[in-house]
Amino acid sequence: MTDAAIGRLEVGHYVIPLAEVLTDSMHGEMRGFEIVVATVTDADGASGMGYTFTTGRNGGAIANILLREITPLVVGEDAGRIEAIWKKVWWALHYGGRGGPSVLALSALDIALWDLKAKRAGLPLWRLLGGYNPAVPCYAGGIDLMLSPDELLAQTEGNLAKGFRAIKMKVGREKLSEDVAKLAAMRDFLGAEFPLMVDANMAWTVDQAIRAARAFAPYDPVWLEEPIPPENMAGHARVAAEGGIPIASGENLRCHWDFRHLIEAGVTFPEPDVTNCGGVTAFMKVAHMADAFNLPVTSHGAHDITVHLLAAVPNRSYLEAHGFGLDAYIAHPMEIRDGRAIAPDRPGHGMELDLNALATLTSD
Repeated sequence: MTDAAIGRLEVGHYVIPLAEVLTDSMHGEMRGFEIVVATVTDADGASGMGYTFTTGRNGGAIANILLREITPLVVGEDAGRIEAIWKKVWWALHYGGRGGPSVLALSALDIALWDLKAKRAGLPLWRLLGGYNPAVPCYAGGIDLMLSPDELLAQTEGNLAKGFRAIKMKVGREKLSEDVAKLAAMRDFLGAEFPLMVDANMAWTVDQAIRAARAFAPYDPVWLEEPIPPENMAGHARVAAEGGIPIASGENLRCHWDFRHLIEAGVTFPEPDVTNCGGVTAFMKVAHMADAFNLPVTSHGAHDITVHLLAAVPNRSYLEAHGFGLDAYIAHPMEIRDGRAIAPDRPGHGMELDLNALATLTSD
């Protein structure tokens, strides 16, 4: 079956309330996550779905960009020429919005187009993109900065019971000694060989990050994530060279070109987020770029989509499993077996959102 022209683009904007307030070192308290859904339908009636999300702000801007700016750019275009559509939208929006909501909107569109393309081919997305291995190592990522050591261990027990065999914890408290005490408790609880990551959410200056990395090194974390803001490439080079532990970063970069500089700075684990880096098109370019540097690639957010992307490439490391309450609105939540997430064999990305249930949630 050949691809058909895009007939329409439909947009939904929803706020998913969180069961409890979540806090990290830089974003503060988070009470709900916004999700913006883009559905592309072609002239033959086939459709694909993509989405992006925020931690509670700017969802309206993203939805508006999809409706007002992107829709007239893409309706009538050949849905199968995804690279051409990506380039057209990127440069049309570039001057007034390189990065930010514009790229989150483009990401949702791009995911929808790849979902549509894989459905028309009758293939799961991971096979269409390369088909390496559908079983992807994954870790449980929580927003747990303010938990006490005992609360953190209790949360970890729950994650182990769910089948996780790798865990990420937040760091970046006011006192470094508190981070170290929690990390020591986790390492003692999990054992010496258990994969354990730490995530600072850009909390520190370069010198603070180096000091923290050195303090964490005896506990052998797989990586220290986002120790400083991602734009500080020279700072990343210092932290990577002087800190003594591997660095992961990139979830807040907004195009694949920026990842080149991050890799050159010495980051070991490039970490794109498919919902904000430019979609599947850009994510896969980052993954292949990392492979050219003999580096593993990891991910942030949107695990139901990203499991396909990491399943497609041989240099995948860990998938972050982090649903933000979205699982309650998905027909088939991602399956985890003994520490590995399983990319489904349903055509497309196989993620079916309950839009009727989401429609009961206000976006005001």
